[in-house]
Amino acid sequence: MSGAKPVKRYGSWPSPITADALVQRVVGLSQVTADGDTVLWNELRPADAGRQVVVRRSTEGTAEDAVPAGMSVRTLVHEYGGLCYAARDGTLFFSNFVDQRLWRLDPGGSPVAITPDPPAPRAHRFADPVVSPDGRFLVCVQERHESGEVTNDVVVVAADGSGAPRAVAGGHDFFAAPRLSPDGRRLAWLAWDHPNMPWDGTELLVADFDPERGEIGEPRLVAGSRTESVSQPRWSPDGRLHFASDRTGWWNLYADDGAGRPRALAARDAEFSGPDWVFGQSTYVFLADGTIVTAWWDGGVSHVGRLAPDGGLEELALPYTTVGSLAVAGGKVVAVAGSPSELAAVVAVDPATGDTEVLARSSPTTVDPAYLSVPRAVEFPTTGGRTAHAFFYPPVNGDVSPPGDELPPLVVISHGGPTGATVAVLSLAVQFWTSRGIAAVDVNYGGSTGYGRAYRQQLDGQWGVVDVDDCVNAARWLADQGEVDGRRLAIRGGSAGGYTTLCALAFRDVFAVGASHFGVADAAALARDTHKFESRYLDRLIGPYPEAEARYRERSPLFFADRISCPAILFQGLEDAVVPPDQAEEMVAALRKKGVPVAYVPFEGEQHGFRKAENIKRTAEVELWFFGQALGFEPSDDIEPVHVDGDISATARGTRR
Repeated sequence: MSGAKPVKRYGSWPSPITADALVQRVVGLSQVTADGDTVLWNELRPADAGRQVVVRRSTEGTAEDAVPAGMSVRTLVHEYGGLCYAARDGTLFFSNFVDQRLWRLDPGGSPVAITPDPPAPRAHRFADPVVSPDGRFLVCVQERHESGEVTNDVVVVAADGSGAPRAVAGGHDFFAAPRLSPDGRRLAWLAWDHPNMPWDGTELLVADFDPERGEIGEPRLVAGSRTESVSQPRWSPDGRLHFASDRTGWWNLYADDGAGRPRALAARDAEFSGPDWVFGQSTYVFLADGTIVTAWWDGGVSHVGRLAPDGGLEELALPYTTVGSLAVAGGKVVAVAGSPSELAAVVAVDPATGDTEVLARSSPTTVDPAYLSVPRAVEFPTTGGRTAHAFFYPPVNGDVSPPGDELPPLVVISHGGPTGATVAVLSLAVQFWTSRGIAAVDVNYGGSTGYGRAYRQQLDGQWGVVDVDDCVNAARWLADQGEVDGRRLAIRGGSAGGYTTLCALAFRDVFAVGASHFGVADAAALARDTHKFESRYLDRLIGPYPEAEARYRERSPLFFADRISCPAILFQGLEDAVVPPDQAEEMVAALRKKGVPVAYVPFEGEQHGFRKAENIKRTAEVELWFFGQALGFEPSDDIEPVHVDGDISATARGTRR
């Protein structure tokens, strides 16, 4: 029949969303701030070896790099970093990745370091800076690595570089979000201690601040405890302290009344904040008249609105499903936003009308609707009578017709954290799969954020169990619904998602192949060897170590590699300080010993998460090829195979369910 689309097997569909498309002219957008009416943001550039650059956009609409070539604006505090720059009156202060020192860059000038050389490379690190109203100094978080110890505190740094940083708040394991009041005479900050993570319990403290001497008075506890998570302290234009707290089981917004009875501003079963994995989270801002514009999450989808004095929310009709990193410039609310059909972008929103303007895009690529898989939010039954959440992406490609006697294979995606979430925003990495005829399901397993504290706590003591059950049951449910081929199920994930992947392969007999990206194989080794920020994270997720050593072993796929019977591929950055390379290397050795088909792809110069274009591209191509070999399809792409120990093609002849 003339004009009929060719019939091609799932997985072999030719796609315009190539591995090159994942990295060509693609940037990561984050950390939106404002300097008066000027908008700034941080760009992660894979094509420039993963360099991060602050971009400044003038009121005339001209965007330019705010730092010279060779400098990368990135901090290693908590290893994950986050906001590490601030601007006032055109002067930029930032952390330089190479040395981790703070630098100053005046308009028309050259960068000048304002913190001393550390005793060892990258031994002194800085994050979350705020500039005093008079511009004389910065207040920020400092992390010192000295004599095998890591110490965190809040410090004052002279803006002209005169003198060493001076600690004004200490005595806790961690600090974040130092924020000066508009008059510069009060300082608020967050603090917490092991074994808590910031989403478990933090304290919000405030003290008088002497702007002449850079010293604080006696701190006052505003809110928070070991069981209440407080986030995002922020001052209104009239000098009232605001914050987010999950004291009701949901992160809602509050205003400090000065007497220990914070007033709820928008009480509802929705999340107005998220987990503080990185510095500088911003989900609410103040307009010049004191009006609050805020983003919140309900059912895994973002909303944005103005907060009325009576606590009501007037939602803005925006075309976005995920919105974050809010700032105010020129009377507009600026944010990073995206939707299932729009890649993440820096956008400006008129808070009066909801009109939007795109200021910068993460990629000029647009996905033709003929190849666009729009996610469907699904809830599915899982173990223990629980309900879990996910976004399901069916395969879509307008150039081909699928065979009538075949269902598509499925890739289950397990997000990192594990205290984190996946969102419904256009991802070329997901469309890379779906446009080739492979369905995907992105799972918000029990323990994910966006659904309240109770859902988040489902993972307490159950990491490696609940997350695995939910990923398994997402796949089984979709197979039972007739959406996917239950004999061709794959699972993939990075970091904690890599751990979930390896656990699923070792402790369940469901998946035909798996891919771990810098994932955990030995939970006890992670508890012993990881960085300070996460060194007690597993106390809650598994149990105190070494008291619960037996449980750690029971939850570690490394010691149960003999149960794995399907192919696995592992990707690893060789400079990873969060999940060190020996985790992947020992797992690969165990699988080789057992005779399981296994491939190992290490990358020099990469840390926790891949930032270089060539490595991102290679990872996508190799993973597609490997899954094709295991699931019995041949990608249309021209891919250089990776070395596999064992005969992976033999596994494609079997089926699993």
